[in-house]
Amino acid sequence: MSRIGKLPINLPNNTEVSVDDKNVVTVKGPKGSLTTLVDADIIVKTEDNQVIVERPTEQKRHKAMHGLYRSLINNMVIGVSEGYKEQLELVGVGYKASMQGQILELSLGYSHNIFLSLPSEISATAVTEKGKAPVITLESNDKQLLGQVAAKIRSLRKVEPYKGKGIRFVGEVVRRKAGKTASK
Repeated sequence: MSRIGKLPINLPNNTEVSVDDKNVVTVKGPKGSLTTLVDADIIVKTEDNQVIVERPTEQKRHKAMHGLYRSLINNMVIGVSEGYKEQLELVGVGYKASMQGQILELSLGYSHNIFLSLPSEISATAVTEKGKAPVITLESNDKQLLGQVAAKIRSLRKVEPYKGKGIRFVGEVVRRKAGKTASK
């Protein structure tokens, strides 16, 4: 039995889960609604404020999908009830970030500014405090989309190991390398 898959998902107040005949799971809550298509072999049931995910056999494929779909449904339940939040900080001289509607403008030391259009499901803010690195805060109810957008922003200027300049997650530890003067 999958350790993750066998755990029931507890539903918070004012959160509803419905499964239709084509195995499409819809989760509705105060922060919105999310849907996902579950494999036809996996069984999803709702019983007294809990969601239970079951598999028909002990095949390796069914075992793998059992834990996967349980985690995906759990992430959807957390997303529509609490939401997800990612924070990125821009470390470097002259690095700036600003928001105009759903367009994020980044100045990352290139000869031009970078304009990134964010999906409508994501709300973002860019805060610059004097003496601190600018911080971009991304919020959404879809964990997968939020992670994908955060990774895209981070890939625009990855953290380099010598000076530590670049875009990083808040709290991320960057392994620093000694420069060529360390060999003496």
